[in-house]
Amino acid sequence: MSFHLHKFPLLSRSGVMERLIAEASDEEEKCSICLPDIPGGAKTFELVAKFCYGVKLELTASNVVYLRCAAEHLEMTEEYGEGNLIVQTETFLNQVVLRNWKDSLRALQTCDDIISYADELNITKRCIESLAMKASTDPNLFGWPMMEHGGPMQSPGGSVLWNGISTGAKPKNTSSDWWYEDASNLSLPLYKRLISVMESRGIRQEIIAGSLTFYAKRYLPGLYRRQGANDSNSSTCLAPVASGAPLSEEDQKILLEEIDRLLPIQKGLVPTKFLFGLLRTAMILRASPSCISNFEKRIGLQLDKATLEDLLMPNFSYSMETLYNVDCVQRILEHFLAMDQITGGGSPCSADDGQIIGSPSLTPITMVAKLIDGYLAEVAPDVNLKLPKFQALAASVPDYARPLDDGLYRAIDIYLKSHPWLSESDREQLCRLMDCQKLSLEACTHAAQNERLPLRIVVQVLFFEQLQLRTSIAGCFLVSDNLDGSRQLRSGLTGSTEGGWASAVRENQVLKVGMDNMRMRVSELEKECSNMRQEIEKLGRVKGSSTWGNVSKKFGFKLKSQMCSAQEDSVSNQKNGSGKIEKLKGKAQEKHKS
Repeated sequence: MSFHLHKFPLLSRSGVMERLIAEASDEEEKCSICLPDIPGGAKTFELVAKFCYGVKLELTASNVVYLRCAAEHLEMTEEYGEGNLIVQTETFLNQVVLRNWKDSLRALQTCDDIISYADELNITKRCIESLAMKASTDPNLFGWPMMEHGGPMQSPGGSVLWNGISTGAKPKNTSSDWWYEDASNLSLPLYKRLISVMESRGIRQEIIAGSLTFYAKRYLPGLYRRQGANDSNSSTCLAPVASGAPLSEEDQKILLEEIDRLLPIQKGLVPTKFLFGLLRTAMILRASPSCISNFEKRIGLQLDKATLEDLLMPNFSYSMETLYNVDCVQRILEHFLAMDQITGGGSPCSADDGQIIGSPSLTPITMVAKLIDGYLAEVAPDVNLKLPKFQALAASVPDYARPLDDGLYRAIDIYLKSHPWLSESDREQLCRLMDCQKLSLEACTHAAQNERLPLRIVVQVLFFEQLQLRTSIAGCFLVSDNLDGSRQLRSGLTGSTEGGWASAVRENQVLKVGMDNMRMRVSELEKECSNMRQEIEKLGRVKGSSTWGNVSKKFGFKLKSQMCSAQEDSVSNQKNGSGKIEKLKGKAQEKHKS
């Protein structure tokens, strides 16, 4: 852009212009000067020229940085006139801009275009220091940001003013995240410098992490996937949308890796769902392995807060071996188990006699075990999921973490159904992952009729199901005896009521019905045991005069399976006893007749 100006106003205010005009005037009559490196370009030089002509400039936060750098570049010092441009812009910066949050932010944004000049004059540093100081100070003490966002003015006593009159009303407190949205307007290099200064000033890590979360959600569109209306975190944090053109994939990758470097590896700083979003985006953008590994470590620290939907990450690799990224979940689980071991999580319950003690369902390791069992059930239908990978993930969960193996049994059953070509040895190897003693009665009933399970496993399930039923029946008899004793005790009391008798009778009837059902189920299972023993003998798996105890040893029982024979003995004893009673009755009748 060309400017037709007089020489004297320019050379009287600028040392650079004085020298350039002198050099140009000696060479030719027409003085022509080229200024290619003016900070701020032609628009800023036009304001400088007006200042030289004596026009009063309106300094603002948007132009003061350009004018300050241009004045320094043109040497507009006090030697060339009192109250020159350097002094005026410097005074405006210190007394107006740096004392105000919005103006400091706006001035810092203008430093992006002339960052080298602004850094040389420490303008960038001063703006960042001003913002960091205000962000680390309680905004209620100075009216930030309420007065600057159009909020009500306050009296010295702290009450709200209306037309200069105190109303007595107190202003609302401002939360610590009031500056997140403003800071997200900065470019990444300036934002990084701002966060670094805030950390050096001792701002809490959770506040820094909250700002990083806000910034990432604004410029990384991939984080919005899977976040529905029911998400508890999808409130104000999901509101920002990047202004202007979205970032390119390369810029998003750079931003993601910078967030990884700025975000502390600490539990609970950011939501787990947000960390999974960062990890998923890092995989899509092919971020560095260290970046992906750091996100996996952060998730591992708080895996007990994750949901099944979070774990179901598609496999973005070119090989596409499996539908979901099982290897990533395996690594996350390993990080969690390593952390749990370091913190002394240990076994949530003790089981001297095989019974679960305490309330393990509330412990993180038990919650993670339940989560992994659910994940295994979801990925089991994938025909490309190899058996070693499925086994490795299932076996990574410690035995003490599962109070019951019902979830693991369900996952194994789904895997067997989706992989019918597995050999018998592979099926047995897979089923060894679960402990038949830790299956509930419902799971045992289902497994006993499951044709997909190996015969050896079915026999174990039947054995332990009978053991559970007998234990339950023994407990029911004990409860029944207690009820009878309490009923006799009540009969001797004078203060008993008819309502108490009625409730006791109903409880006794319900208990008897339950006992009858259990007896029927035990009888059915014993018949199944007998039939199975006969089938095994027919198949020739047990030769000669081998007993049912030998069969049980062959199937790997540690306990002796004598339940069927014990039941048969009890039945035969009952028959013999009844026969003896009939004979005694007959002899008594003959004596009576004689």
